[in-house]
Amino acid sequence: MKKLLLVLLVVTLASFLFVGCLPGVVVDEDEDEDEGEVGICPTVAVTSQVAVGGKTYIKAGSQTITVTFAVPTEPVSVFVAKALKTNPEGIPEDATEVVIYPDAEKKVYTGTVTFAGECDEGYIYVLTCETCAPCKYPYIVDDAAPETEITITTKACVCEGCDLIFKTPTQSEVCGVTDVCCGDDCSGFASYSIDLYKDDPFDACCDVPCITPAYSCPPGVACPVDCTLSCLPADTYYVVVTLLDAVGNKTRYYAIVVLETDCTFTVTEYTENVLDECTDWTVEVDTDTTIGVCVGEEV
Repeated sequence: MKKLLLVLLVVTLASFLFVGCLPGVVVDEDEDEDEGEVGICPTVAVTSQVAVGGKTYIKAGSQTITVTFAVPTEPVSVFVAKALKTNPEGIPEDATEVVIYPDAEKKVYTGTVTFAGECDEGYIYVLTCETCAPCKYPYIVDDAAPETEITITTKACVCEGCDLIFKTPTQSEVCGVTDVCCGDDCSGFASYSIDLYKDDPFDACCDVPCITPAYSCPPGVACPVDCTLSCLPADTYYVVVTLLDAVGNKTRYYAIVVLETDCTFTVTEYTENVLDECTDWTVEVDTDTTIGVCVGEEV
């Protein structure tokens, strides 16, 4: 009788091993085999993130973090901290916890946090009851906008009017990461635009010009700046140069160009109005043929 009981016990334990669980753990026999293989770490996305050269860059300032799990998960904690140096096994003591809110299914969590740093590395940590250690997501904060130097020249053209030429000098002090004064030294230079207006483009608004440009250079996506606007009539032009880096940091340069019929001209540079985040065309910076001499105003 004792031998029979021993055999039954062995058979019972073996049956638990074959289904991959122990007594007290429920297995849904109708569940697809693939659906049962769910990774513990979620996906994490930040509002402004971009991938450049295999690294994730994030714009400095207030950003939204979205954490997405494959299955309902709770509780969940999210932390943000600088590069992991003092506590490689877990969450650093100086980490900031992010207040997060779940959706109805407890799969998607969102929260807002302010990122800061001058091209500094850091980690986003996600901790749940299922993880032996926090899930870590590296990022780099970019808080500096791109910059450039732009010289303005003119020449007569075969049509009525003049060519107005905007160009980065080929020889200049190092600026950003290029060998000419044009670039961005963190996430990278993304684009530039040069727009000419016949009236104040910020008369009724600021961040976005209120009127349509009279003339525009084709958008550029790389340094150096190089654009020729042909056959411009003599007039006074409000010039707005906008530079963007990969995460959306923006620099604007402002100038008024007075173009004469004989193609002579004057350039007056202006700075932004700090209160309005755009120029009010009253604070003169310099009068020259150059705008944005590596000292652009970030907006």
